[in-house]
Amino acid sequence: MERFNEKVVIVTGANRGMGCACALSFSEEGAAVAFIDIKKDGTEKTVARLRAKGKKAMALECDVSKSAEVQHTVNTVIEKFGTVDILVNNAGVLRTTTPVEDIEEQEWDLIMNVNLKGVFLFSKAVLPVMRKKKYGKIINMASSAGRSTSELGGAHYTASKAGVLGFSRHMAREYGPHGININSICPGLVETPMIREEASQERLDHWIRQIPLGRFADTNEAADLILFLASDQSKYITGATIDFNGGSLLI
Repeated sequence: MERFNEKVVIVTGANRGMGCACALSFSEEGAAVAFIDIKKDGTEKTVARLRAKGKKAMALECDVSKSAEVQHTVNTVIEKFGTVDILVNNAGVLRTTTPVEDIEEQEWDLIMNVNLKGVFLFSKAVLPVMRKKKYGKIINMASSAGRSTSELGGAHYTASKAGVLGFSRHMAREYGPHGININSICPGLVETPMIREEASQERLDHWIRQIPLGRFADTNEAADLILFLASDQSKYITGATIDFNGGSLLI
């Protein structure tokens, strides 16, 4: 099944984890995919493999917190593939600094610039082309932290993800009349390199015991949800926040 044949997709933070998994899934279902990351070494190898299979893909290096880089990236995608139909704002950073009094201003700015400002900049860059053709899908990666608090990240991470939720809702109200669907996903703990790098096995085991389904999510399960929200199967869903946490917010 190729639900995304002839569609053009941008995925930020596509080097690994959920970003890479969903970008690959879009490619498998017929989309032309732009793999965006702050370093493109890994994405270039992935794109080379896809092109060898006859897929349309490109790797671009971009700091999502820099306006000029974001606009240049979107312009490059449009020059190459003709348009942008779907944007997945997945790029994010995590810092575990707590309590609040120990968070340095520079670290606060880093978290906000990548996790929240990056969503704003990429959305702002693609909205004109989507509005012109009265079609578009934007999926923003928030977090369960934005719905509650983060057991792993600091207060700055929680605040940035809560900001993503509010920004997404407001955009959905503004751009719904233009045929653009904008939704957020709130993952709980997903089996990603970032989680493994930031937490000990003891902490991971503790968190697993708190999840009613008894395990972390797989990145391919996250990709399935992202592709559903990007597809015409969800064309009447906008402004929604989708929890993806194995029931952990029930506790």
